[in-house]
Amino acid sequence: MRFPLARTHRLLACLLLALGFAGSAQAQGLVALYEMARAFDATYLAARAQADAAEYRAAQTNALGLPTLNANLRGVSAQVDLPRGLSGDNNALQSGLNGRMPLFNKANQATMEQAQRTLIASKAELEAAEQDLIIRLSQAYFDVLAAKDDVALAKTNKTYILEQLASARRNFEVGTATITDTREAQSRADLSTAQEIAAENNLLNRRIALAYLVGRRDVEPLPLATPVVLPSVRPANVEEWVTVADTVHPQVTRARVALEVARLEIDKAKAGQLPTIDAVASVSANHANGDSIIPGTTRSASIGVELNWPLYTGGAVQNRIKETVSLEQRSREEFENARRTVAQNTRVAYFGVQSGEALVKALEAAESSSRLSLEATQLGYKVGVRVNIDVLNAQTQLFQTQRDLFKSRYDVLVNSLRLRQASGQLTANDLLAVNSLLAKP
Repeated sequence: MRFPLARTHRLLACLLLALGFAGSAQAQGLVALYEMARAFDATYLAARAQADAAEYRAAQTNALGLPTLNANLRGVSAQVDLPRGLSGDNNALQSGLNGRMPLFNKANQATMEQAQRTLIASKAELEAAEQDLIIRLSQAYFDVLAAKDDVALAKTNKTYILEQLASARRNFEVGTATITDTREAQSRADLSTAQEIAAENNLLNRRIALAYLVGRRDVEPLPLATPVVLPSVRPANVEEWVTVADTVHPQVTRARVALEVARLEIDKAKAGQLPTIDAVASVSANHANGDSIIPGTTRSASIGVELNWPLYTGGAVQNRIKETVSLEQRSREEFENARRTVAQNTRVAYFGVQSGEALVKALEAAESSSRLSLEATQLGYKVGVRVNIDVLNAQTQLFQTQRDLFKSRYDVLVNSLRLRQASGQLTANDLLAVNSLLAKP
């Protein structure tokens, strides 16, 4: 039954209002859902806001090297005693401008350089958050596809078992099979019903998880195009992945920046022994009138250079230097640990993808063998050399093999993205390659 287009739009609009979402009934690919998640996911949006704040923080620090100008205005009223027991009022209005321009300040210079490096670290944090969003979305996307496959396989398996149960009952009624065959088939039918219920519930949970990421409830991921051809991992040398990771991974970048900031902190501590030099200038005006003074306005201006040099600080500067040297050593060790951790994770991810690719090939061969085994067992059952339980076991083996095969394909795709994340190379463009493997909407 088909509805007119206008009526269909009205029905869809009512449904969306009832759900409280603005989703689309059409199936979506991975890239489209990523754009939705990027505009909705609170974790990513918080990281982006933090990165924006870091830029303003760096701009604040840059003000340490720029001149400052302050304006002041002051009104004064005073009562004075005059001769012969008289008294009078004097009033004054004072105004001025005071300017200061730093000429030499090593501590401020180090602080500004630290702010620029901290800005680099904040961008690395945002990059890591974006990579994490890509992985979370991809995992949720393929979790839904795997759950849909489980439901479809469970239904197919249940249909076949019910047919086998009906066959066992007919054979029992005509006396060519025992009650044992019927009870075994009934047991498998009951189990298949439970598996179908569990698969449907798991699919519902996976859909909820994906909807939570993209902010839409009626999301329908596109399946993989058939026949499925998985791309091989490139480059095919794990050390190339590790070398790149050591350069571009956000975790390594943050640790490297932290080390640079720690070194600058030593410079700041040493600057406590150095003078600071500022250019200063002021302009002021004083307008006065009263009973004991000559009314009028006086003006003054000055310009000069101001030097401040800490001669004795009670040992605070020397101990601060020793503290920053120790903290710099800590940052150096943390940087080395970050490099080692990233290298280890990259190697693990690389060999995980390789193992997954080999597993897919093995399961594809196992599926073909299981299918042939089922056909041979069915033929043997018809000619009386196999029993009902043999057929049920062969069907169960095929069902489990297909389920493992479908899931392993999704795992290879997600793990290939995890490999790029582990090496610090994952970007939104990598989703295009995976998206090309999906069926057309």
